[in-house]
Amino acid sequence: MAKLNLGHLYAFAICLTGLGLFTIYNQGALIHYTTSTWVWVYALSGAAAVLTIFTFQLPPQGNGLSLDSSVYLACIFVFGPSFSLTVLLVSSAVIFLIERKTVWWKHLINFAIYSIIIASASFSFTALGGVRGPLMDDHLLAYAGGMAIYFVLNTMLIVFYYYVFYNENLYETLKGMLKDTIIAYLSTLVLALVLVILLYHNHIFGLALFLCLSVLLSYAFKQMFAMYRDIEERANRDPRTGLFNHSYFELTLEVEMRKSRSTGSSLSLAMIDIDDFKKYNDHFGHLKGDGLIVFLAELLKKECGGAEMVVSRYGGEEFTILMPSHDTEQAKSFLDRLRKTLNNSYFEGAEIFPQGCLSFSSGIAGYRSDIHDKSELVDQADQALYYAKKQGKNMVHVYGHQSPQERDIDFSQDVRDIEQQLNLFMYKDLETFKHSKRVFRYAMDVSELLMLDSLSKRQFTLGSLIHDIGKLEIPWGILNKKEKLTPEEWEMVKWHVTWGKQMALMGDKFKDLAPYIELHHERYDGKGYPHGFKGEEIPRLCRMLTIIDSFDAMTTERPYQQTKSVEEAIVELRACSGSQFDPVLTEFFISYIESRQLRTKEAAV
Repeated sequence: MAKLNLGHLYAFAICLTGLGLFTIYNQGALIHYTTSTWVWVYALSGAAAVLTIFTFQLPPQGNGLSLDSSVYLACIFVFGPSFSLTVLLVSSAVIFLIERKTVWWKHLINFAIYSIIIASASFSFTALGGVRGPLMDDHLLAYAGGMAIYFVLNTMLIVFYYYVFYNENLYETLKGMLKDTIIAYLSTLVLALVLVILLYHNHIFGLALFLCLSVLLSYAFKQMFAMYRDIEERANRDPRTGLFNHSYFELTLEVEMRKSRSTGSSLSLAMIDIDDFKKYNDHFGHLKGDGLIVFLAELLKKECGGAEMVVSRYGGEEFTILMPSHDTEQAKSFLDRLRKTLNNSYFEGAEIFPQGCLSFSSGIAGYRSDIHDKSELVDQADQALYYAKKQGKNMVHVYGHQSPQERDIDFSQDVRDIEQQLNLFMYKDLETFKHSKRVFRYAMDVSELLMLDSLSKRQFTLGSLIHDIGKLEIPWGILNKKEKLTPEEWEMVKWHVTWGKQMALMGDKFKDLAPYIELHHERYDGKGYPHGFKGEEIPRLCRMLTIIDSFDAMTTERPYQQTKSVEEAIVELRACSGSQFDPVLTEFFISYIESRQLRTKEAAV
C-alpha cells in the first residue's frame, strides 16, 4: 500500500510539474504561430511520432530506445522551448491515437516527463549562452550543457518511475539502464546536432533525410537484435534436448538467489537423475539412450511449462529444475507427481529396468540466507540426490529430511569416516588431531544447548571435527615450529582454509561442511580471512565455531603461543567480543564454559 501511495504521489508531482512548465513556456505562443510555423510543427511532430514507433532494440535485454529525443533537442537549439513543447504536444496526441491500448495516464506521465526535460534542457542551453539558430562552434558548451541536462533528467525520471511503480531496485535499475543504453543514447544526442545542421541548411529535405536515416538505423538495430537473440538462444540451449544448458542454469541460479535474498521469497532447486541409465545404455546402445534422455526432457518441458520454472540439462542423464516461489515441501509434492507420471509413461525397453518402468531419483535443496555461493545450494541438492539413490532409487528426497534412526546411523558413519582422514595427523601433527577432537566435543555440547535441528547439528559438529583438515597440506616443519612464524610462513598457514574446502568438495559426502572449513577464521568485524566477511555475512554456526576454535587454541599448549587458563581465556574472549567474535554467541559460550567449570568443581568436591 505504501508503494502504491508513493507511485500516486510521484505521478501527481510529475504531471503537475510537467503541465506547469508547459504552460509557463508556451503561454500564448500557439495563437501567434504563422502558417509556415505550423507546417514545421506538423512536420517535426510527425517525425517525432514516427521515431517513437520505430524504436531501437538493444542487446542484451531488448530495451527499446527511440530517436524522438533528437528531434526535441534539435527543436530547442533551432526554434526554442515554446516551439519544442508544441511539437511535443502534437506528437503526443498522435501517439495517443495510435497506441490506444496504453492506459491514458501513462501517456500523460510520458508527456509530463518530456515537458520537464525539454524545459530544463532549454533553460540550461540559454543560461550557458546558447543562441537559437544554426550550429555555432563557439557555443559548444551550451549545446553540451543542454544535452547533459536532457540525458541526466531523462535517465533519473525514468529510473525512479520503475522504482515506484514496479518496486525495482533503484541502484540496479540505474546501473542496468546506463550499461545497456548509454552508447545508443549518446548517439541520439549527437544526431540531434546533425539534425540542427540539416534543418537550418536543408529545411524539409534535411528533415526527410534524417528521418530516412533514423528509420533505416532502427531497422538495422532490430535485425541485429534478432540475430543476437538467435545466437543467445543457441548458446543457452542444449542442442539435443532443447532445454537450457549447464552454463545458463548457473547464471540463472545466481540471479534467482539474489532475488530470493532481497525479497525473502522461497527458492528450491531440484536435481534429477535417470535411474539405471547406464544399464539401459549398455543394453540398447547410445542412440536409444539419447532417445530416453530426449523423452524425459520433453516430459519436463510439458510438466514445467505452465509454472515459472527453469528446466536445464545439467549433464549426461542429469537435469535441474529451478523453482522460484516454491518451498521444499511444494517442490517435493511437484517432483513426486512428476516421478509418478514418468513411472506410468511407456518407453521402449523400459521392462529391463529393475522396477519395470522408467524412473528417476531427485534431490531437493531450499535456499537460505546464509548460503553465500551457488555451489553450496547445488551441493546440497546433489547430496539429497545421492541419498535418494542410496535409499533404493525412484524417490524424491529433501536435503536434511532423514528419519531420526537414519540420521543417527549416518552420523556415526560420518564421524568414523572423518576420523579416518584425521588419523593422518597422528603422524604429522598430533596436536591438530587432539585439537579437532576437543573442538568436536565442545560443538556436540553447544549444539544441544542451542537446540539445533538434526541437519544443523550434523553440519556443525562434523564441520567442527574436520575444520582443520587443510593443515595436512602445510609442511611438517611449519606446523611444528617452536619459534614465531615468519610472515611468509603465516601466509601459508592461512591457506589451510582454502585447501581444506577444496578437499571437502572433492567428494559428494562432505560438501556441505565446506563453509565450516573455509570460514572459521573470518572475524565479526570483517578483518578475518579468506574473504573478509563481516557480521551476519558469516553463517551463525561458523561464527560459533570461530569462538570454540579460538578458546581451545588459547587453553591448550601451542608451540608459538603461551597457554592461558580458562579464566584468562574468558577474559580474552570478552576483550575480542564485537571485533573478532560475535558478542551474543561469545556470552552464550562463556556461560556454557562457566557452568561446565562449576560442574567439574562440584564433582571434585
